[in-house]
Amino acid sequence: MTTRFVVCGETLIDLIQADQQPDGFASSAWWATSAGGPMNTAVALGELGADVHFLGRLSADAFGAQLRGHLANAAVALDLTAESAQATSLAVVSLDSDGNASYTFHFADTANFDWRESDLPKLAGADWLHIASLACVVPPGSEVLLDWSQGTPAAGISYDINVRPTVISDPGEYLAKVRPWLRVVGLRQGILKASDDDIAFLAQAESPEADPVDVLAGWVDDYHLGLGVLTLGPAGAVAVRAGNRRTAVPGFATSVVDTVGAGDTFMAGFLDGYVGRELDLETSLVRGTAAAAIVCSRRGAVPPSTAEVDALIEANAG
Repeated sequence: MTTRFVVCGETLIDLIQADQQPDGFASSAWWATSAGGPMNTAVALGELGADVHFLGRLSADAFGAQLRGHLANAAVALDLTAESAQATSLAVVSLDSDGNASYTFHFADTANFDWRESDLPKLAGADWLHIASLACVVPPGSEVLLDWSQGTPAAGISYDINVRPTVISDPGEYLAKVRPWLRVVGLRQGILKASDDDIAFLAQAESPEADPVDVLAGWVDDYHLGLGVLTLGPAGAVAVRAGNRRTAVPGFATSVVDTVGAGDTFMAGFLDGYVGRELDLETSLVRGTAAAAIVCSRRGAVPPSTAEVDALIEANAG
């Protein structure tokens, strides 16, 4: 039976400064790119040929129309989206000399975080819910999503923490918002995904010197998670199962333009392999790291096709 991926979370517009700028400081030029971690994952799954439906709140404004078009162009179904009269959320993106992105968010009174029970569907056993990022920690919608997720036991689940310290700067406060989601994932033997930077930030609350993989292994056992997956930047990724059983894969060499959407695209490649195609764990990790390497070679979150992922893996085989 084909898995229906239901990807839940925020959309927004990333404002990235253009390479060519007007003379002087009276104005500046920016790229307004369709973004948001969960949406990036949905789009990447669509480009990989998965049956994917986006569960989000989209504004009726011009940016909302852009986001709808972006999702539709990747064959992401919009039947589960809700329309809002509130504005689209914005993020101003700053890139360092290595292409690593940091974000300043503008969220007040925007569409993403005002979830209502009536916005949320019932899911079936053949569904896979992937939920992620700021929608899980920004009230008031985060509480509504948490209650709903606890009441949808039939579907499989994965959760990407995707920490944003500029939204919640205190690691202890952030971890307190993450823990209920760890319990939800554990009750369903689901998949937790994080980056090493995510866990390093959260670990400051309790064990700042701990290795992120060790922290993840502890969470897998403490919360009875089915699987923990940690991305390690250019070093690849590692998956941890109960009893500290680890499976690691290296990264793929790439010429980095920026890292926007890298973790989101990794998760799409991994879920497409592990859940959608029922491939083994190592192969699925490789597909995730290959997809992430390709998106890092492009400006913005422009995910690869299955053919591109296959070609990169084949070129590096042996």
